[in-house]
Amino acid sequence: QVQLVESGGGLVQAGGSLRLSCAASGRTFSSYVMGWFRQIPGKEREFVATINRSGGATVYADSVKGRFTISRDNAKNTVYLQMNSLKPEDTAVYYCATGRWIATRLEEYDYWGQGTQVTVSS
Repeated sequence: QVQLVESGGGLVQAGGSLRLSCAASGRTFSSYVMGWFRQIPGKEREFVATINRSGGATVYADSVKGRFTISRDNAKNTVYLQMNSLKPEDTAVYYCATGRWIATRLEEYDYWGQGTQVTVSS
């Protein structure tokens, strides 16, 4: 069992930056692939980014490529999502999740955090 807690969400102006954190409990954080997803009001949850166990490989959704960066610190049991050049359409609840391999489908992730709200104003 893994418990995940997201933090760092809030209100930011368009063009601004925000960094989300996801802290994991347990002793085996480094054994998990980690992913970020988001859910925009009225829409299905969608893939944002994922990172492999060592942090050496990443995959991004086209909508955030070049603006968002996923990273991890295994010593701190934490995965991050640095969000730059934020747009109003980035407004969503952001979730982190654990996986077993690099994947973009939410069905391939196992444990989920409670989410953190990001609101981008224009």
